[in-house]
Amino acid sequence: MNNKSSNRIFAMKFANVYPLYVQKAERKKRTKEEVDRTICWLTGYSQAGLHQQIEQENDFETFFAQAPAMNPNRSLIKGIVCGVRVEEIENPLMQNIRYLDKLIDDLAKGKAMEKILRQL
Repeated sequence: MNNKSSNRIFAMKFANVYPLYVQKAERKKRTKEEVDRTICWLTGYSQAGLHQQIEQENDFETFFAQAPAMNPNRSLIKGIVCGVRVEEIENPLMQNIRYLDKLIDDLAKGKAMEKILRQL
């Protein structure tokens, strides 16, 4: 992925993408609560902190920069998103964005929350 498209993704407002995550999950009979739980697991945001980020309409770069505590188990997230292995992405911000995409994909595929949250 080139820098121009990376920069465009980093500048996207999390608040604009969040409803798409929820829609994707709900189409597969998952809930907004499960989406929120997944995002909070990855980033360390509380429910209130997550909704504050949405209200402030922060971009992805700010959303991840302000994350209270990125989950150390995120390195256990493996797989392909947008044709790229998430574990091989070199840019840390892009990797965190793709980790989130992969978690939402797993949720939509019906995986158990324990597996999604790497609580094996």
